[in-house]
Amino acid sequence: MSVYTCVERHELEEFLRHYQLGELVDFQGISAGIENTNYFVTTDQGEYVLTLFEALSRDELPYFLDLMAYLAEHNVPSAHPMADDNSHFLRQLKGKPAALVQKLDGRNVEQPNPCQCAELAAALAHMHVVGQDFSGQRSNQRGPHWWQVTAREVHDRLSARERRLLDAELAFQKQHSHDTLPRGVIHADLFRDNALFVNDHLTGIIDFYYACNDVLLYDVAVTVNDWCCHDDGRLDEARLTAFMDAYQQERPLDESERAAWPIMLRAAALRFWLSRLKDKHFPREGELTHIKDPTVFQHILEQRIACAPLISNPASA
Repeated sequence: MSVYTCVERHELEEFLRHYQLGELVDFQGISAGIENTNYFVTTDQGEYVLTLFEALSRDELPYFLDLMAYLAEHNVPSAHPMADDNSHFLRQLKGKPAALVQKLDGRNVEQPNPCQCAELAAALAHMHVVGQDFSGQRSNQRGPHWWQVTAREVHDRLSARERRLLDAELAFQKQHSHDTLPRGVIHADLFRDNALFVNDHLTGIIDFYYACNDVLLYDVAVTVNDWCCHDDGRLDEARLTAFMDAYQQERPLDESERAAWPIMLRAAALRFWLSRLKDKHFPREGELTHIKDPTVFQHILEQRIACAPLISNPASA
């Protein structure tokens, strides 16, 4: 979440006239994240988050907003979109598609503990279960085809060591197909900055704008690589055990998923290394932008490769 499009007070006041949410009191840009323009909005009736979509088209957005509403209505802790006077979740502001959602209590955790990891895992598993009945369909726009395209874009800007690692991992992942693994709705970006806590209680999962229909285990791997990881990229066994125990209380992994686990951890690390490399080498301009360090996921990928034979099979969790 960043600010690429500046909104003036009078423009936001006009926007809010299409909702029954009261008068504008205050608003401020949100600097965390990298994809859309976001503001905290306070009215005399409540607090909300305004998102202006910088890349997604108007036709793509109903999937995300309908999914958010569906999950909130099925007891997944998440923000429900706000409907305007015509019962629409989506409007336009500054020439961009825009939406308001509930602002949830809580804050991000920088150093999650095992209890918080377990809370998040239980919610993620519940999302994977109830998401089976969500009717919307969207393919993963940052899957293996995107990996190949993005690798070609950044290749010449990498060091020789980085190129060797990237080429080798792309070749390795190409050898593995996951078509038979359980699929459904995934968040695909459930990092620490996309979950809110009050102490050890999860109050909400946010930012569903990478959500799609894909392999459920991939979503688990994306989340584990951030929530259960030391600063040097190594997995933290206490947090990992707490996470996998809680997840499998709600949705046990099957034999095919357990076998694919080390490979999927590498795939998830590769995807985010590539996206951060692209953001670093091809940055977009914005008033408050936040570009994340790609070396974090380079180290995670190197650790997952080096420790692949030692990564615990989650069968016993």
